[in-house]
Amino acid sequence: MQDIHEKASQIKMVIFDVDGVLTDGSLYLGDDGQEYKAFHSKDGHGMVTLQHNGVDIAIITGRTSQVVKKRMESLGIQHVYQGQKDKLPAYEQLKQELELSDEEIAYVGDDVVDLPVMTRVGLAIAVQDAHHLTKEHAHWITPSNGGRGAAREVCEMLMQAQGTLQQAFDYYLS
Repeated sequence: MQDIHEKASQIKMVIFDVDGVLTDGSLYLGDDGQEYKAFHSKDGHGMVTLQHNGVDIAIITGRTSQVVKKRMESLGIQHVYQGQKDKLPAYEQLKQELELSDEEIAYVGDDVVDLPVMTRVGLAIAVQDAHHLTKEHAHWITPSNGGRGAAREVCEMLMQAQGTLQQAFDYYLS
């Protein structure tokens, strides 16, 4: 765990996949073609808190959905890349735009499509119910499944490693 905290202490941005990471991977489609997704409120709170503590958040997802756009806007996440079947170009663009090194970026994924980015970042994270190959290439695996609090665990682990978690909790205790 020490090695993970050392890697986590260097992180300036965390990139999340959506389906299977911020959701449980289920896709609900209405008769009208409208797509619905369920997001965990605790994940959202963790993501907002992490941003308030100086770590940027980005989204790179293979699908395109208005629901994702609206959810990310509500969380104040500005870097949202949808429709990215190949996630590497979006990753490289983000890295260049924000002048970050691989070591300063964490990525949270759940499936093999996430591996090209996961194998480059300083801290690769897989959710508990990720594909076995994705888990094999992760530096850390969340205790919870995607869409079930895994993103909150990532945010709190990063804040713990960076020494900002207790201060974030103290806000609610004072």
